[in-house]
Parts: sequence; C-alpha cells; structure tokens
Amino acid sequence: MKTTEPIRNKKQIRKLVEYYLEQGQIRNYVLIVMALYTALRISDILSIGWNDVYDFTNGRVRQTLTLTEKKTGKVKTIALHEGIISALEMYSHAARSGKFLFENPRTGKAISRTHAYRIIRTAAEAVAIPHPVSGHSLRKTFGYHTLNDSNAPEKTIMLLMKIYNHSSYEITYRYLGFTQDDINAVYRSARLTA
Repeated sequence: MKTTEPIRNKKQIRKLVEYYLEQGQIRNYVLIVMALYTALRISDILSIGWNDVYDFTNGRVRQTLTLTEKKTGKVKTIALHEGIISALEMYSHAARSGKFLFENPRTGKAISRTHAYRIIRTAAEAVAIPHPVSGHSLRKTFGYHTLNDSNAPEKTIMLLMKIYNHSSYEITYRYLGFTQDDINAVYRSARLTA
C-alpha cells in the first residue's frame, strides 16, 4: 500500500488553494481550505453543516467548530483559521441555504468522499503536484508544516499528537512523512557559530 504524502512545497500549496478560487468554484475552494487548516479526516469535513460554522442569529461565521469525529467518537473543538473564516464568508453569501456545507444540490446530502477526492485530485493535477494528493494528504500537510515552522517543536509535536489522536511521537513523525531530505535540511541549516 502506498503511503499518502504531505505537500512539502508551500508554493504548490498556494497554487492548490487558489486553483478553484480562480475558477470561481467557491465550494471546492472552501473544501480544500477546510481540509488544509483543520487537519480533519475528509469524512468529518463532509459531515459539517451550515449550523456548525454559521451563526444565523448574528449573521456571521463562527470562530470555532465543534464536532464528533466519526472514526474516534471524540468531540473536537477547532479554532477556525482566518483563511477558513474568510473562505466561509465568501461562500456563505451564495450557499448557506443547504443543510451541509458541501452539499450535492441534486440530492440535498453531503457530497461523497469519492467526489471530494476527485475535487482535490483534479486541483492537484492541474497545478502539477508531482505525487498523488488526497484529503489525507492535506491532513498530513497541516501537521508537516505546523511542525516544520514551529519555534517550539517539542510542544508542537505534543499538540499535533493530540490533534491526530496519536499515542506516541514516533507515530506522529512517521505519519507526517518526514524524509531524509528533511533530516538533511536540519543539518544544513544549523548555525552553531557566529
């Protein structure tokens, strides 16, 4: 079985995010943004309803999302990144009439995991990402860059373990797909003398 890899190149991530925005396909754009910035499994993302992310009483996007993960049964609260909030504000003007955030307009149900995979794969291929990309790739991309960009990696890895519901550092490091190139970059970037 082939391992799903994170997207390591930030320019490719940016192109992936912008692909559907430039096409004017806001639902698909929001799907990719949600997958990147929440680190949720695609099945959990597809279960999100408008009531989960939009406060109809006050007419605004919520700052947090609370849901029960399908795989673990655990309740998770996620502070929504400003990129998600901005995308949802754009999307809410056109689409908040449905029950599900990513709704199939013909059925009134959430789009399927297969459909979500096609949306993600199509964008990844269009922007020439050199390896297969899925919703799980985007979940790993979140952790990979969160840890790489961290000034406190020990704390960050502990928080990522909690986010991913992993039981050890080793599982999380392996999950995030660190490679020999990443290890080599650490050696090359060391600044030990003035």
